[in-house]
Amino acid sequence: MRRHGQSVKYDKILDMEQDIQNKLEEQDEKLNAIFTSVEKIRKYFLVIIWVTVVAVALPVIGLIFAIPSFINTYTSSLEGLL
Repeated sequence: MRRHGQSVKYDKILDMEQDIQNKLEEQDEKLNAIFTSVEKIRKYFLVIIWVTVVAVALPVIGLIFAIPSFINTYTSSLEGLL
């Protein structure tokens, strides 16, 4: 009888190990899906950051050249009035 009882325990242990292995595989699949999702979000944020930098930097660079020209034109027109 002991042998039969030990065999049942051994079978239960094997079943538990298989369940654990199945859960680990499921978790691995979920982690891979999360990683893929996070990488997509990271790339999206990177694009947003670059678009924002370009949208802010290009007008600032344009203003660096436009403002002195505007000031020169404005002061030239005021000199003609005085």
